[in-house]
Amino acid sequence: MSKTSQYKKHKPVKFQSLSRKIVSQFCLFTLLISTVYGMFCFLLMYSLEDDFIEREVRNEAQYLQQSYDQTGIWPAARVNYMQLYFSKNTLPLEIRQRYIEEPRRKEFSGDNGRHYHLFVLPKAENTYLVAQVSEMLIVRPISGNVLQVMMTSGLGLVFFAFIIAWKLGSNTAKPLKKLADLVNGVAPEKIPDNFAQQFPNNEIGILAQTLENAMRKINQSLLREKCFTRDVSHELRTPVAIIKNAVEVYRNQHSADDNNPLINRISQASTQMEQTVTTLLTLAREEHTYADKKLTKILPLIEQSIIDQHHLINNKPIEVEVNDNCDREVFAQAGMLTVLLDNLIGNAFQYTQDGKVTIEMQNNTLIVADTGPGIDPSISDKITEPAVKGSQSTGYGFGLSIVKRLCEHQNWSLLLSNEHGTKISITLQ
Repeated sequence: MSKTSQYKKHKPVKFQSLSRKIVSQFCLFTLLISTVYGMFCFLLMYSLEDDFIEREVRNEAQYLQQSYDQTGIWPAARVNYMQLYFSKNTLPLEIRQRYIEEPRRKEFSGDNGRHYHLFVLPKAENTYLVAQVSEMLIVRPISGNVLQVMMTSGLGLVFFAFIIAWKLGSNTAKPLKKLADLVNGVAPEKIPDNFAQQFPNNEIGILAQTLENAMRKINQSLLREKCFTRDVSHELRTPVAIIKNAVEVYRNQHSADDNNPLINRISQASTQMEQTVTTLLTLAREEHTYADKKLTKILPLIEQSIIDQHHLINNKPIEVEVNDNCDREVFAQAGMLTVLLDNLIGNAFQYTQDGKVTIEMQNNTLIVADTGPGIDPSISDKITEPAVKGSQSTGYGFGLSIVKRLCEHQNWSLLLSNEHGTKISITLQ
């Protein structure tokens, strides 16, 4: 079972205008309301027209029924568009079959725009009053024009809604835009003091006041960090320089003892410490990302790192293989690469008890793989966080955290694979 984790910088989210969103939402809302209201009015006109016709038909049916009850003879309808039928089979041909199939139906459409209303007289069996109401229809003949008027008026309403929304959106978003322009891309220490007083006493003012307080605290933290970095730089560089000078003095005084392993080890450690301090201080300042970058041979740095970290093998049966493809140049800072290699190779040597450590370059990707126990699944998702370490670690858990910060600082891609050991791939862009 393998698990792979990749760490890259997230792409910035595309900016979306708040005022534009207000305008679009307002216009969509107006269009929706106009459509719903227009359909309601349209259906209401149809309903009123049908109710009027239905009332006329019922009144006529009541008159015919009363006349029949009094005389025993069905009279003729008082209007020429209504007629009595005394069988389903005698109904007008246009509605006969449909009424037989749908006996509950009351309205029927015929050819050439004809429209029928059918009423079953309740007291007389198989007696039907049919009204051909085509001449009485008002809404149906002009429905196309009505829809056209509604669409035109709806678009007009949307246009006016756009103007109103644009003004509302501009007025609403203006202080927000002013606040965004004030803080966007500006260093915290360059933001003016008491800028929250420029904004109205509402939610925007509360946001501005909160940002002002946050910026003030950030400025104070940056100032403390700057002072700390400056002091640490002096306090760390001074003893390292003293050690290096002491080594040089010793070698000058004991020229016959140039190959003293202890002195050589002190010299290498002081050089490594100097590079590490420089790298970590660069990371702390978050600047000089491209400073001192040049084409650097990576193979000598790998070999030196293996020598420096060799004590972690401690006579364990481990084979170290450096692929020939590492004999190449990469565009990077030598100090950054040294800290990177020391952490990666040191971890591989420390956690591998028996097996092999492989170091190679594939295109522009540095790969350090080992056959150790791999990363504990319980911490695999946060292994690059500070102070997170495995159960077998004897360090403080900052190695991979520094590696991750280096990659973020240099825009390198970091990929961790947990399969038959640990494989770390870093693309040096």
